[in-house]
Amino acid sequence: MDLSVIIVNYNVRFFLEQCLNSVRHACTNINCEIFVVDNNSADGSCSMVISQFPQVRLIRNKKNVGYSVANNQAIRESKGDFILLLNPDTIVEEDTFLKCLHFMREHNDAGALGVRMINGNGKQLPESKRGIPTPRAALFKLSGLSAVFPKSPEINKYYLGHLDGSATTEAEIISGAFMFLRRKVLDKTGLLDEAFFMYGEDIDLSYRIIKAGFKNYYFPDARIIHYKGESTRESEINNTVIFYKAMLIYVKKHFSERKHIALLFILNAAIYIGGLVALGKNILKRIALPLLDTIVLCGSIATFIWLWEQQKFGGVNYYPVSFKITTVSVFAVVTLLSVGLAGGYKVPARQSDTLKGSLLSSVIIIAVYSILPLELRFSRAVILWGIFSSVAIIPVFRLFIALSGSGLVKNPFIKARRILIVGEKDGFGNVKSILCQKDDFNLLGRVSLLDVDSDPEVLGNLNQISDVIRINNANEIIFSTSEMTISQIINSMYLFANSNVTIKIAPPGEGVIIGSKSVEFIKDIYSVEAPVKDLIDILP
Repeated sequence: MDLSVIIVNYNVRFFLEQCLNSVRHACTNINCEIFVVDNNSADGSCSMVISQFPQVRLIRNKKNVGYSVANNQAIRESKGDFILLLNPDTIVEEDTFLKCLHFMREHNDAGALGVRMINGNGKQLPESKRGIPTPRAALFKLSGLSAVFPKSPEINKYYLGHLDGSATTEAEIISGAFMFLRRKVLDKTGLLDEAFFMYGEDIDLSYRIIKAGFKNYYFPDARIIHYKGESTRESEINNTVIFYKAMLIYVKKHFSERKHIALLFILNAAIYIGGLVALGKNILKRIALPLLDTIVLCGSIATFIWLWEQQKFGGVNYYPVSFKITTVSVFAVVTLLSVGLAGGYKVPARQSDTLKGSLLSSVIIIAVYSILPLELRFSRAVILWGIFSSVAIIPVFRLFIALSGSGLVKNPFIKARRILIVGEKDGFGNVKSILCQKDDFNLLGRVSLLDVDSDPEVLGNLNQISDVIRINNANEIIFSTSEMTISQIINSMYLFANSNVTIKIAPPGEGVIIGSKSVEFIKDIYSVEAPVKDLIDILP
């Protein structure tokens, strides 16, 4: 057996399906076996694998055992001379495996091999090649200095920024998203350390391979698309905790020597402080909108009551303090619950959901007020102002939040998506049928794969894609993979990787369009929140 491909999956069915399609093509003419280890997914992943990929060996866990344990399960059952650990949120080129096998057979000193990884927008990921995260290198990364001096061999040693990304070179650390391993090396180093639940296990294994006397290589001739982060979607707070635990495990395991004691102390402090800051940011992100709504609503009603007392009753404290507290509290609670029920606290929030919740709270308050005894109907003016605050002031305040670019609220003034579809006529029709279920797009036309295609929707061919994007001011490209090779897609992505164009892929099979942060279906759209990017960049 030449190669064993191992994919650990957790609730990313559509990314997994796309990945397996690409793996199946890449295994052509190779004696290859494919494993999928599912960590108790609840999205139909296992059923999809069984029905669409019967040749795949499926291992089903009854709980989420983590990345290291799951990979080790399959490694122990595998027979290949080489083993590939592959994330489900990746797409491999048709000749990726052949190229990697050839390289490993030509370089007997190679223990592990990594490839050029580009993200869902066509940009090369820096973690394609990395150095050992020594305490010094990690400090430069955590402090942000490595981003300020990206080409420095000392300050940006973490990402080996001084090395040419287009040249084959030694790279101490290989990313677990695509980790091509020699079985004989694993026999010497041992398998993945199961103390790492998620994150850090690839760094630990890469380091052990070097300590065993082998080399790790970065091989840019082989390329993959890595959506990055989709295979590890969970609660952001949970991911943050797991991430920093992994960092501490790695540091304590490999850098406990006395000469590192000062740096280790600083690094440990940075890890804990960074973890607390990250957790604080995640918690603040969740509570920011309800907190701001509470401040605006309570402030508005309390100010109106004070002004009303001044104007109507000559400045005396006409209303009892208990009345003021009760009125403000009831308005706040009813409004927040109503807005939350309408989906107004999902991030990013939509203005329409906020307005629905505000209207619902107004109806509830009016209904309750109308059935109160006359002696308890304290002030219609206060009630009307409270309703005005809920229906008008809060949505206007939300608009300012949207315009600030905070990401908490969707900007209603952002223009609809201007979409180009790349593919042939059938692929164009399939993608169009999915998009037609939504109303937030303008379909500009099609980029043909053939020079002679003259259908009315064709704006140009694949060689002209950059000009077609510029002339038509497109901001989203959808590739139809039923008619294109992954190599064609990657080559095309390079042509506009530095633009602000969003790239998505429509794989064959089910009616679905996949992007870095979304999966669009014929019937609905599900937003996918990326994990804490600034954290995962440190230890993918």
